[in-house]
Amino acid sequence: MIRFEHVTKKFGEKTVLNDLSYEIKQGEVFCLVGPSGTGKSVSLKLMIRLLTPTSGEVWLDDVCVSRAESHLLPKIRSRFGYLFQSAALLAWMNVFENVALPLREKTKLSEAEIREKVCSALEKVGLAKDGDVFPSDLSGGMQKRAGLARAIVTEPEILIYDEPTSGLDPVTARMIDTMIVDLNDRLGTTSVVVTHDLHSALAISDRIAMLGGGKIIDIQPPEAFIQSKVPEIKAFLDAQYITQRGSWEKGMKS
Repeated sequence: MIRFEHVTKKFGEKTVLNDLSYEIKQGEVFCLVGPSGTGKSVSLKLMIRLLTPTSGEVWLDDVCVSRAESHLLPKIRSRFGYLFQSAALLAWMNVFENVALPLREKTKLSEAEIREKVCSALEKVGLAKDGDVFPSDLSGGMQKRAGLARAIVTEPEILIYDEPTSGLDPVTARMIDTMIVDLNDRLGTTSVVVTHDLHSALAISDRIAMLGGGKIIDIQPPEAFIQSKVPEIKAFLDAQYITQRGSWEKGMKS
């Protein structure tokens, strides 16, 4: 569905992505993991053409996103829903108005139709009773859910998540994980998740890709990823106290 073909991205003299090639399959939850500065968020921006590759191509089905003319970009981007790391809610709008915003900006739906779609999206993320609440009165987890409702309200084919569990306590983070998988199944979407949270990636993904040195180090389903003998992956697992047995006993009292 989404293909990177020999993609290189440079910022001045710095090469962030170096001859990157991989494919994201329709309907899967695909997680991009890796240390900071390895190009995970850059990869997301290339998918929706907020950035253009220095060389190589990004494809969405049979459309070359990286070479698409500017007048085609709105149609391409309409296929995506985006949950920002900070949720990016507008402070002066309540939850309902935040979720309704893309429908008012991008469609000609009536107010009755907008209300129906917004209420449906809020129900899907467990915020059916919170439409009148302002972002400042929401917990971090509720802000992420409101941002997710805004991402799905236009019924996109692909959902992009940029660090969806960042800044959340473990219980709330696992609730967001459950919601990602549930929405992917219920809505029939393809989900692309950038995360540092390996516990999350192992719980939600169909496949995990690790980036390092501007390249894909490996792509594996969770059960193979956790057993990987690749040094960079083993180090990343160790750093989050995840062993190859799937336990978290390192550093614990015996």
